[in-house]
Amino acid sequence: MKKTLLLATASLIALGAAAPAMAADLAARHYTKAPAMVAAIYDWSGFYIGINGGGASAHTTWDQLAPLVGGEGSHNATGGTVGGQIGYRWQSGQFVFGLEGQGNWADFSGDNLSALNAHRNRTRIDSFGLITGQVGYAWNNILLYVKGGAAVVGDKYDVYSTATGGLLASTSETRWGGTVGAGLEVGFAPNWSVGVEYNHIFLGDKDVTFAGLKTDRIGQDVDMGLVRLNYKFGGPVVARY
Repeated sequence: MKKTLLLATASLIALGAAAPAMAADLAARHYTKAPAMVAAIYDWSGFYIGINGGGASAHTTWDQLAPLVGGEGSHNATGGTVGGQIGYRWQSGQFVFGLEGQGNWADFSGDNLSALNAHRNRTRIDSFGLITGQVGYAWNNILLYVKGGAAVVGDKYDVYSTATGGLLASTSETRWGGTVGAGLEVGFAPNWSVGVEYNHIFLGDKDVTFAGLKTDRIGQDVDMGLVRLNYKFGGPVVARY
């Protein structure tokens, strides 16, 4: 009996001595907390391609130089357009820079009665192109930008008789000018973005001769609104920790 009590007492003493050592081991362990993830940042860098569509109004003024001299009046050539764009953007911090080429089919048409002759003057734009640079500022997947560069427009001019309605003369030309604009674009899915854009095209004045009939100085500017859909090649986001 005494032997049993002695063994039990020795076991309790051994356990008591081991407890502080075990507690010390537990206190010495360090746990590393996993880093918290910050919201992903949309990356606007890379090549992109897209489509666009919208409408425009081309304000056109006709001033006759020969055989009579004087203003014939003006009109707005309005209509719709559809086309595409391709470009490249690179991002530095929140600033975004880009280069873009755009080509569109158009159906802008308008006419007015001449103030000098028994004529009706009509202007049509059937195509245009833009080559522009962009500077923008991004709030994650929202991009606000301005743009500017060169513009080229396919114009056609017709002169009709008001008495018979018959075509008296017609000519066409390719006109070069400048353009400025601004846009807002939103990345709504991986690699996809949608936006709206406004452009103003400056075409200035140009002398146009209608063989055997007259010569006019024709001035033209275009205001245009577009909806755009782009697909960007490359990763859409950069994760930050």
